[in-house]
Amino acid sequence: MNQKIKVSKFGGSSMKDLTAMNRSAQVVKTHETQIVVVSATYGTTNRLLDLIDQSLKQDWRSIFESILKIRKRHLDLCLELDGHHELSKSIYSLIDELVTLCTGIHYLKECTPKAKDRLQSIGEGLSSRIFTHVLKKNLPDKDVSFLDVRDYIFTDKNFTKAVPLTEIIRKNCIPLEQEILSNPNKFYVTQGFIGRTIDGETTTLGRGGSDYTASILGEALNAQEVQIWTDVAGIATTDPKICKQAQRINEITFKEAAEMATFGAKILHPTTLTPVKRKGIPVFVGSSYEPDAPGTWIKEKVNEQPLVRAVTIKEGQCLITLSNPDMLEAHGFLANIFSVFEKHDVSVDAITTSEISVAMTIDMKSVDNISFTKELERLGSVTYEKNMALVSIIGNNINHTPGVSLKIFEQLSNINIRMICQGASIHNFCVLVAQEEGKKAINNIHKTLIQ
Repeated sequence: MNQKIKVSKFGGSSMKDLTAMNRSAQVVKTHETQIVVVSATYGTTNRLLDLIDQSLKQDWRSIFESILKIRKRHLDLCLELDGHHELSKSIYSLIDELVTLCTGIHYLKECTPKAKDRLQSIGEGLSSRIFTHVLKKNLPDKDVSFLDVRDYIFTDKNFTKAVPLTEIIRKNCIPLEQEILSNPNKFYVTQGFIGRTIDGETTTLGRGGSDYTASILGEALNAQEVQIWTDVAGIATTDPKICKQAQRINEITFKEAAEMATFGAKILHPTTLTPVKRKGIPVFVGSSYEPDAPGTWIKEKVNEQPLVRAVTIKEGQCLITLSNPDMLEAHGFLANIFSVFEKHDVSVDAITTSEISVAMTIDMKSVDNISFTKELERLGSVTYEKNMALVSIIGNNINHTPGVSLKIFEQLSNINIRMICQGASIHNFCVLVAQEEGKKAINNIHKTLIQ
């Protein structure tokens, strides 16, 4: 494996203002990460999504005022960078594109997934151009260049949740890898979150896609390591906002981290680790606000593998229970249920079954899809229990260790458990509780099994 190339990613909080950008640039300088992936400036993606809603529902004057606010924020950053003329021109060009897109959405009263991706991509386009100039000022002895990630990351046409085309990406990155290896002074700033189809249409990888981008590029470039820089110094044993006794994790395996991400830990997006795991590339998670703090390493193998590593919570869950006597000793019934989920692009977080019933947890927003619920109700009697939370105990060999379940249930003795999901993974034990009981469950479990 290549021992030279490093990829770093900086989130929106690390792009918040010029102070945060300069701090991030110093992190790049210290760690010598030749490929730098950046998110949109803090809050910009949400503002762009709000702008879509405005373009569909409001008058043009209010739409244009919102565009001007986005423009002003980024031009102010240019002025702080000594008013760089070429940089300002590129900002104006992207804002002109934003105006054109919003005009089309406003008059058509429609925003297609393709248009949504094109509009959202502007956030990363703005931040990456500005940060390129910030990095040039902080690394005057290096050759820093802007790189359009769409020239390298190709995806399918599943707009808003595009799937990367791994083989094409790897082939595209071979010249870039050779360029970096032959010139250690070469640094590139590029965008997270976005890609393009073979036909040249802009796509996005879904929310959290900037982490995913860094991981994809890390794999394609045979990187030595991938660094994820946020506003939190590493991964904690649980959400510090919920439990004050949360502890930083020194190192964690890919499998444990993936379980944490899937079941509610907000530090990483669930898809992030898949590409780097394929190549065994270690990932460092640290804070650009505390760059000297130890952070957390995610690796294939670690020295310590505790029985319980962390406790996570995934709120906003809905428990769907589908019952039908025809399920008894019948084959193909589960396949019919899941074909409905596949058709409507709804994912299941946890599932249990009995002779005539299936209980599943999904995101509450999916229940708002009337065509999905109607089709599901044709298969049997369906009940919905909203405002639930999935509490997950993450660790090692959990389902092969006697006494773990007893300790967990002792801590939940005064909390009603609606569903238990255990056995599918040696790294996870899930219980579903009412959302208002979730934080209590987290603190009780953390106190006994981690502290």
